[in-house]
Amino acid sequence: MKKIRFLRIQFDTEIEAYELPAFRGAVASKAGLENIHFHNHLNDRELLYGYPVIQYKRIGRNPAIICIDYGVDEIHHLFQNSDLTIHIGDRPVTLTVKNLQMNQYTMQVWEKTFNYRMYNWLALSQENYEKYKNIRSEFEKVDFLENILKANIISLAKGLKWAIEHTVHLRIDEVIKSKIVPYKSQKLMAFDINFRTNVFLPDFIGLGKGVSLGFGTVSTIKEKR
Repeated sequence: MKKIRFLRIQFDTEIEAYELPAFRGAVASKAGLENIHFHNHLNDRELLYGYPVIQYKRIGRNPAIICIDYGVDEIHHLFQNSDLTIHIGDRPVTLTVKNLQMNQYTMQVWEKTFNYRMYNWLALSQENYEKYKNIRSEFEKVDFLENILKANIISLAKGLKWAIEHTVHLRIDEVIKSKIVPYKSQKLMAFDINFRTNVFLPDFIGLGKGVSLGFGTVSTIKEKR
């Protein structure tokens, strides 16, 4: 069990999905490049490995920043600026807050299960992609993805310094679609899936590769009444 703070800041402007990397870069520059959690680069050649505690999302058409646990302590580096105008490409954008929500969540493994949807999940490394392509059975493909997703959840827990003390149960109920997307200089396969697990996950948290750029964003599937 681990208590975490979770801050969601949604801005009152619009960007396209492909502009998220530029949004991240502009925010990191405005906050100060010495504050490495905004960009996860130690220097020009070295990355800060570990789970990103500041993540950049697109909620509807609005850019948003998610700060997780000690990432919440970093956000003041952005907002201490008197001028919150950034440039996305050649376009000036003023960061006016549209919605701000601060929550505290208890991360834990339950006896019951929760139903989630995840968008643009980058599950496969280049090595795993070759293995995935060579699996003929759809059942075995899903099993392969389930093992990766479980590892992603364990990696999240490790990054948040949460020692999972119980068995994680997980099942992918549906692979809604898969598509090839650009990620940095690569083309990777992204999945939209419905899954269930006995691990509580907050809405908008990210799993897998590229979570700081909005990939692998989780949302709870609400029960129909």
